Amino acid sequence: MPPSDVLRALALPLPPAPQPVGAYTPCLRMGNLLYTSGHLPLLPDGSLLRGKVGVDLDADAGKAAARQVACAILATIENALGSVDRVKRVVKVLGMVNCTPDFTKQPHVLNGCSELFAEIWGREAGIGVRSAFGVAALPENVPVEIEAVFEVE
Repeated sequence: MPPSDVLRALALPLPPAPQPVGAYTPCLRMGNLLYTSGHLPLLPDGSLLRGKVGVDLDADAGKAAARQVACAILATIENALGSVDRVKRVVKVLGMVNCTPDFTKQPHVLNGCSELFAEIWGREAGIGVRSAFGVAALPENVPVEIEAVFEVE
C-alpha cells in the first residue's frame, strides 16, 4: 500500500504545515535529501501541546506528544513535496525531550514518532538512525521537539 494510502487509513488529522516564526525554513531539500527543522507538537487546531515530561506528562503522554510532532513533520513533507509517497526512506530522527533531570525514558518518548514513520513507510524504510536526549527546556514549554532527514525522489 502506498504511504499516502496508509496515512489516509490511519485517519490522522494533520495540523497545518508549520510556518517559521524566526529566521529559518521548515525544511530544505539538498539533492535527494529533505532536512526538516525542529518541529513541535502542533495540534490540528494550530495550538501547541505543552508541558514537561516527568512533571506535567508521564512517559506515555510524552510518546503521544512525539507522535503529534511526527504529524507536524508529515504536514511539512506534504506541503513541500506534495505527497508522503515521494519519501523513499527515513534517514535520521533527532529528538529532544523537555524533562526532569531524573527522567530517563527519552527513547520511549521518541518511539511515538519512529513508530508512526514505520507505520507509514514500513519498518525497513520508516526507521532510520536516531538520537534521543533530555533537555531542561524547549520553546513554548513543549514536551518534545524533533527534526528529521529523509531520502526523497
